[in-house]
Amino acid sequence: MLQRQGKMCEFNSRNNGRYIDSCMKTQIKQLNKKGITTLACCCGHNKYPKTIVIKHNLNSMPYEIYTKEYLLRKKRFYRKDKQGYYYIPEVLKNKKR
Repeated sequence: MLQRQGKMCEFNSRNNGRYIDSCMKTQIKQLNKKGITTLACCCGHNKYPKTIVIKHNLNSMPYEIYTKEYLLRKKRFYRKDKQGYYYIPEVLKNKKR
């Protein structure tokens, strides 16, 4: 398990071995129950904006729900900064919060 600023990212064996921030589990479960496929998520760990990337049914491009931005990449959405935190560069460039 990964630990970042007191929050645990839990390994999810049902999600192809990806880690899920424990504070995001309920929200991701709710989206999945509605039939929305989540591709990636991160709480931001108090450094970056919270992000959830979903498979958008109307468009083949991945969609970040908070900023309402389509992402040009189909995978590897996150970049890692020098401190080891992950973020989506497009979300920071197009910040609409």
